[in-house]
Amino acid sequence: MAASATEERARPDVEEARPPGWLRQVGLVLSKDVAIEMRSGELAATSGFFAVLVVVVCSMAFYGGPETRRLVAPGVIWLALAFATVLALGRSWQREREERALSGLLVAPVARSAIFAGKALGLLLFLFVLELCVVPLTALLLAIDLLSFGGNLALICIVATPGIAAAGTLFGAMTVRTRARDLVLAIVLLPLLAPTLLTAVAASRALLDGASSGELLDYFKLMLVFDVTLVAGGLAMFGALIED
Repeated sequence: MAASATEERARPDVEEARPPGWLRQVGLVLSKDVAIEMRSGELAATSGFFAVLVVVVCSMAFYGGPETRRLVAPGVIWLALAFATVLALGRSWQREREERALSGLLVAPVARSAIFAGKALGLLLFLFVLELCVVPLTALLLAIDLLSFGGNLALICIVATPGIAAAGTLFGAMTVRTRARDLVLAIVLLPLLAPTLLTAVAASRALLDGASSGELLDYFKLMLVFDVTLVAGGLAMFGALIED
């Protein structure tokens, strides 16, 4: 009886010592990145300003009158987002490298896939916020009617961005320990993002040319294939890439 009572008293302690569930681990990694960004604002100040600058310069350089604005706008939007993603990833993973923060994260009782998912969701949120700035600014500078195209354009961004965030997180982790990480990241990441970016550009261009939602369905299916492939690959490969 005494032994049984002792076991019952010990059970809560054992349960409290268990690591959090996978979703909770993802939330902890995500909340860490969001809290750091809210305090420092580094990604918003660097990548956000850079994306806005790309939009302004490209809009002025490539604008050739009302007949070309719908051809220029998709390239301006996704070019700005692609370059801003590389810049944001470089700074984001540099944080993990400073003071051996990444080593501390790896020795914590957190699944490698949860680290990947949490950091990818953090990048995804940042890119969505960036798109909220880039798309309206592009529409303003190139006189695009967002009331007519805004809904489907937002849907294209929602479908295309997860694949960009997943690929960026995976290969950002791969290059975090290299000396020329920014150069290596751009060389490796941009070709990998090319299918998603080209599909997003083609879908945006078709939309601005007057395509209906049904006519854009094939583009959405293709972007979803890229999303699933990149997310699944990231969850499976992240642990191997991040280890010493």
